[in-house]
Amino acid sequence: MRRLASVGEQREQGVTRNAAGEREAARLWHITLSVAGSAVPLGEVRGGLERLAHDHPFLLTSRYACDHAEIRYWEEARDLHDAAAVALRLWGEHRRTARLPAWEIVGLEVIGRETYQQRIAEGSGPARAVPVGVHPF
Repeated sequence: MRRLASVGEQREQGVTRNAAGEREAARLWHITLSVAGSAVPLGEVRGGLERLAHDHPFLLTSRYACDHAEIRYWEEARDLHDAAAVALRLWGEHRRTARLPAWEIVGLEVIGRETYQQRIAEGSGPARAVPVGVHPF
């Protein structure tokens, strides 16, 4: 998975060291990124999401319609701030290379692994992902 390193940090396999040299373990965060904009042919949306998934196999699932899409995946990061920063850059940084629609981010949910598991156990968590891959809503 991609990792965001803050200034003054050094990374080593899932562990960060802050400026004081203290070890900080990276955590897993469940990301749901929602984008929307002007209608685009479904084939173009699907193709862009498939190219994004090919380039970034960490993506769990993507759902789409002609004017919006949702991407769900796990991100490894030191804290929620770093996980959110990476997620907010995902669409824009890959829009040209994956030929994604020129849509804006309209929603972002970032929850820790423990919270995700607790919500699922309580039956109140995010809907279980459809099978891995790119699917219409």
